[in-house]
Amino acid sequence: MSDTVPEPESPAEEPEYDPAAPAPLAVPRTPTGDAGVDAQLDRLADADHLATDGHLEVYEDVHRGLRDALTALDARPGPPAPPSPYSSRS
Repeated sequence: MSDTVPEPESPAEEPEYDPAAPAPLAVPRTPTGDAGVDAQLDRLADADHLATDGHLEVYEDVHRGLRDALTALDARPGPPAPPSPYSSRS
């Protein structure tokens, strides 16, 4: 038999707060109704889990995707323009 007395267990240490650690910004994103644009905006959430030096890559990727979505709108033919009331003068 041992004469040693077991030491009381110390409470589990809580992780130290690190203000520089990645943290979600919890910025609400409202759906636009355009699946491509919504996917790009959802991609912004990826930056929530990265250190700040990783944000630039996400932001540039999202910017590129949104720019491509706008370019695609320019390439799509829109409805025909209404006839001008000034085109058929008598």
